[in-house]
Amino acid sequence: MVQSRAKDVDGYLAEVPEDRRGVLTRLRELCRAELGGFDEVMAYGMPTYVRGGGGGTAEIAFASQKQYISFYLMRGDVREAFEGRLAGRDMGKGCLRFRKAGDVDFELVRDLLRATAAEPGASR
Repeated sequence: MVQSRAKDVDGYLAEVPEDRRGVLTRLRELCRAELGGFDEVMAYGMPTYVRGGGGGTAEIAFASQKQYISFYLMRGDVREAFEGRLAGRDMGKGCLRFRKAGDVDFELVRDLLRATAAEPGASR
């Protein structure tokens, strides 16, 4: 998917491919449930979660890319804490990639979200 021009996450989800919509909706539900005190915004054409208001720092995001679903974990301290569970996964500097919608590990994502929400930290 080319960078979205949707104004909100509902609009974003309406334009993603139908075969990914359920998984992305579930990611959104997890983010909203686990990230208390974060605002949901659209940034860089994707749903993004910002601690402490729209002027804060983005810590989590997700997107439907052409070849995969990406889950952005911008907190280096959380990535390091989960190094063992993230080992061997398709991961860029701050992006966990799931090649197929059925590959999304919601338990891992939930645990990453909980660790992110537990305390503030610096995004990299």
